[in-house]
Amino acid sequence: MSRIGKKPIAIPQGVSIDISKNNLVTVKGPKGTLTQDVDVDIKLSVQDGELTLESPTNQKRHKSLHGLYRSLISNMVEGVTNGYQKKLELVGVGFKASNVGQILELSLGYSHSIYMAIPTEITIATETLKGKAPAITLQGIDKQLIGQVAAKIQSLRPPEPYKGKGVKFEGQVIRRKAGKSAGGKK
Repeated sequence: MSRIGKKPIAIPQGVSIDISKNNLVTVKGPKGTLTQDVDVDIKLSVQDGELTLESPTNQKRHKSLHGLYRSLISNMVEGVTNGYQKKLELVGVGFKASNVGQILELSLGYSHSIYMAIPTEITIATETLKGKAPAITLQGIDKQLIGQVAAKIQSLRPPEPYKGKGVKFEGQVIRRKAGKSAGGKK
């Protein structure tokens, strides 16, 4: 049995979970609605304000799906109650970020600006404070979508190990490398 899959998911006040005949789970909460298809082998049941998942056998496939779907549904419940947020920092001279609606404009040291359309499910905010690196904040209820968009933004200019320039997550530690040593053999 999956250790994660065995844990029941507590359903907070104001959140409702609907399970259809073909294992389509719909989670509704104060911040929105999310849906997830669950494998037909996994049994779902709601009792006493808790959702439990059960796998039919101890096969490797069933154990992995058991933990996977438990985590996905738990993330959905967390998303519709509190939401998720990711913050990115642009480290580098002349790096800028601005947004107009759902269009993000980035200047990342290339000869051109990069324009990126952000999905409507995500709220985007950019800020540039004097003395600090420009920051991009992504907020929404879908953890997977926020992570995917943040990874796409970071892939435009990943942080490099010599000077630390690039797009990095807030709090991310970049392992720095020593550059070439001055002087050498003659």
